[in-house]
Amino acid sequence: MYRLEQPIYFYLLALLPIIWLGYLSMLWWQKRTQKKFAETKLLNKLVPERSVFKSMLKMIVLSLGFTLLIIGLVNPKMGTALKTVKRSGVDIVFAIDVSKSMLAEDVSPSRLEKAKHIVSKIIDKLGSDRVGIIIYAGNAYPLLPITTDHSAAKMFLANAHPSMVSSQGTAIGEAIKLAQTYYDNDEQTNRFLFIISDGEDHSNNASDLTKETKKEAIKTYTIGLGTRKGGPIPIDVNGAIRYKKDHEGNMVITQLNDAVLKAIAKAGNGEYVDGNKSKEAIAFAEELIVNADKKEFETKEFSDYKDQFQWFIGLGLLLIILDIFLLEKKTKWIQKLNLFNEKSK
Repeated sequence: MYRLEQPIYFYLLALLPIIWLGYLSMLWWQKRTQKKFAETKLLNKLVPERSVFKSMLKMIVLSLGFTLLIIGLVNPKMGTALKTVKRSGVDIVFAIDVSKSMLAEDVSPSRLEKAKHIVSKIIDKLGSDRVGIIIYAGNAYPLLPITTDHSAAKMFLANAHPSMVSSQGTAIGEAIKLAQTYYDNDEQTNRFLFIISDGEDHSNNASDLTKETKKEAIKTYTIGLGTRKGGPIPIDVNGAIRYKKDHEGNMVITQLNDAVLKAIAKAGNGEYVDGNKSKEAIAFAEELIVNADKKEFETKEFSDYKDQFQWFIGLGLLLIILDIFLLEKKTKWIQKLNLFNEKSK
């Protein structure tokens, strides 16, 4: 495990394209000026050891040295010991519907993007609580096992997309069954399951399964996204946006089915929340988690982080010194290779 002490220094890498642009501009100016002075054949005779390759090599070495120095300023730190620490919090699992109906744009920018926004903001409000993520469509898949690493949770969340599941549909029941395997702490008294969906359930057994989660002390909350008026489902066809149609050629309109989501929440001893009002949905989840009784649990994390900047600084300085002693004239073995067609004709 690693940490970056001063990641702000990565902005210095933006200087590299500017340096290379200046270097290439200088080469272009030199070539143009040399043509005014003499023809290429004559110039090769006058300066036989001139090498474009060696000049380019010096620039590459200098760039690598500069990059390593910047990484040294960032100061990566490596965790050298894994220790067990005690934390207190609740376990929260998000089951996110990634079926193609979630791409509908009746909620801006889309139902799926709104879902990811809500979950990301809820994660930002968490303390020592553990979080897990499930994605589902025709089947349910574990996107992230339950963890205290909230940064990882947000990273995996950002990549959630319908293309990540092999079968389409909306099987909420599959997500509920998978969620039951996430809570690995038998002593945890506060277990929350948030189902984020438009409610188009094709499994028809979600409410019955939710009653099973209730027996395991899992409180199920649902967040509905979409409108009752609904909207078409956009499909990317070779870079062009088309809209899903049925077998008769009519445009498919997907609508919010909040009745299904309300039934699931009621069966799971939870509540239904209107996700279209994202601020209210986030505030509801935050208040719920903050006021919940926190249970102490053990987790492992890296400690004893040691500085690694010296390796990057040392190698960077070595490359810069090498660049100073690296001459721009041709070497014999390079001349034999005739890179860049440097031999005179």
